[in-house]
Amino acid sequence: MSKGNGDGKVYVGNVDVAAKKARKLLLGKLKLGKLVDWGTAFSLWPVHLTTSCCGCEFAAAWSPRYDNEQHGALPWVGSRQTNMILIEGTVTRKMACALRVVWEQMPQPKFAIAMGACALDGGIFYNSYNIVRPWEVVPVDIYIPGCPPRPEAVARAIIELQRKIRREGLASKFVEEGWRPDKEYVKPKEDLCAWWKG
Repeated sequence: MSKGNGDGKVYVGNVDVAAKKARKLLLGKLKLGKLVDWGTAFSLWPVHLTTSCCGCEFAAAWSPRYDNEQHGALPWVGSRQTNMILIEGTVTRKMACALRVVWEQMPQPKFAIAMGACALDGGIFYNSYNIVRPWEVVPVDIYIPGCPPRPEAVARAIIELQRKIRREGLASKFVEEGWRPDKEYVKPKEDLCAWWKG
């Protein structure tokens, strides 16, 4: 379609289709997808949700003795600048609201690690009325068993998450498709923040 008196021409097409073809070309044929996955795997910035004693082991994991930063993970305080959340310990109904709010603020692609027996299945509080399992709130990628798990286990979980990102192409699939195909959107069954709203 041309516009004007013939001096210049404007061609209008479907921008979404063109963008999808460009993404497929860049991430498929040119193998930039592997570069995206590699860069994401070694640029994990975890924000931590400390609710129990696992927080001490998290701190020890990034101390000079264990230095988890050497694996490409650097803890950060702001959820809007992170791409991984470490759930450390028990998630109560009140903390489930905070967990979901932080998860929603994190940019995509994002990942979750649940740490300790309390995060896996409630631990010693397994039969308490106010406990929520983390996988009911956010999609969890890696579980770390133990009570509390050692700093070496945290390092192992980060390495396993990096392998999963690179093996399954999680970051490049998100760039190409716009969602995590391996994890459907986890929507809590109830309003987690109802206690706060009034």
